[in-house]
Amino acid sequence: MIDALITAWEETRPDLDPAPLAVIGRVLVLAAHLERSVESTLRPHKLSLGQFDILATLRRHEPAGGLTPTVLLRSVLLTSGGMTSRLDRLAAAGLVVRKPDPSDRRGVVVTLTAKGRKLIDAATAARFAEAKTSLPKLSKADLRRLSELLRTWLREIGEDAII
Repeated sequence: MIDALITAWEETRPDLDPAPLAVIGRVLVLAAHLERSVESTLRPHKLSLGQFDILATLRRHEPAGGLTPTVLLRSVLLTSGGMTSRLDRLAAAGLVVRKPDPSDRRGVVVTLTAKGRKLIDAATAARFAEAKTSLPKLSKADLRRLSELLRTWLREIGEDAII
């Protein structure tokens, strides 16, 4: 379909270069496919991608003793909208708990509960397996090169924090 779209634009508007649309179109289709794949993988764990990201971030930072909601927000791949409600839902499900912040009387620190740790460990194993099967059949060198090209693209659009 994308090749047909490019060919049609080349014929209709030979004065324009549709080559960038070939890359962008494929990236958009791939992103939608990967999002569906991740959601399907997380569904048996009853987690949304946003909930998974919060729990996984807490798990990665667990040795630090938890994170404040502000630090947590900066550490996840989510926007600020709805962080409080996400944390409320995770707490209501018994997956996280808010504790007083020992360094700031007015603040709180969010930590995983034992139930939350067990769930995120299982969901993370499934997520890693899904990611591996979602990759194209490329050599390790080609996968490294693809990763570097994507890193360069993200830098160019100002998404250095994501890298």
